[in-house]
Amino acid sequence: NQSLPAGGGHGRGRHQHAQRHSRLQVPKHPCAPAWPPSCPWLAPPPCSLLKGSAPFTSLCRSPGTGYYSTLQSYDLPYPEAIFELSFFFHNPKPFFTFAKELYPGNYRPNTAHYFLRLLHDKGLLLRLYTQNIDGLERASGIPASKLVEAHGSFASATCTVCRRPFPGEDFWADVMVDSVPRCRVCAGVVKPDIVFFGEPLPPRFLLHLADFPVADLLLILGTSLEVEPFASLSEAVRSSVPRLLINRDLVGTLARHPRGRDVVQLGDLVHGVKRLVELLGWTEEMQDLIQQETGKVRIAESHGW
Repeated sequence: NQSLPAGGGHGRGRHQHAQRHSRLQVPKHPCAPAWPPSCPWLAPPPCSLLKGSAPFTSLCRSPGTGYYSTLQSYDLPYPEAIFELSFFFHNPKPFFTFAKELYPGNYRPNTAHYFLRLLHDKGLLLRLYTQNIDGLERASGIPASKLVEAHGSFASATCTVCRRPFPGEDFWADVMVDSVPRCRVCAGVVKPDIVFFGEPLPPRFLLHLADFPVADLLLILGTSLEVEPFASLSEAVRSSVPRLLINRDLVGTLARHPRGRDVVQLGDLVHGVKRLVELLGWTEEMQDLIQQETGKVRIAESHGW
């Protein structure tokens, strides 16, 4: 078996706990074809994937940044208030200041996003469940049919008064000039279809009821597994299904109730994904994909798109 050293920088107690799990090892799977021989778990049976969210609240708490100072000028009771409906209806301006920071193009997919795209291209991705609202999974080329954006996204929006739907691009023009988007029909505030505190998750989240029982592998990348009901998805696969966690910390039920086939790689997410790609023998394909996609971005930018 090939193995990947666990990441350092963790406390002794956590390190001892992690010893109950495999590191990034590739055990022989009796039912998997030798496809590639180095990583039989990533064989043609489908896999589900859980992906965490970027630390948006830390963005609100970073003194010394212009963004932090701007939010402070709105006299927020606490940073997370921008995601509460009551505060949004009282004063939507802070939320749209935050939204401007996430404008498509401000951030780009990284190696981890393109690894997920490669899984899709190879026909291995059953579904990607993400808490992210930045749309980088879409930007990497993963089709919407393969995504469950559990906390919504900026790809669409809805008037908070008449409930008229809007494509996401319709409100960005207002956001980018520091204006609150308004409905052209009733002048109500237009809110992106992201999930605020207390709101139900999108109906597509229920796809997990069909997806997880048939998945043959669960990949868990870059998440705290703290927010329910998303966190409980890590337990939704059959007990015989391997769960691979690539993360800075040991989290959720993988920490509290580890299973015999769990595999854990602690450390930097992008580094862990790169090593997994190497073990799979996909490095050249990954490089070609990234070069192809970043080339498209450069062409678009050169045309002012």
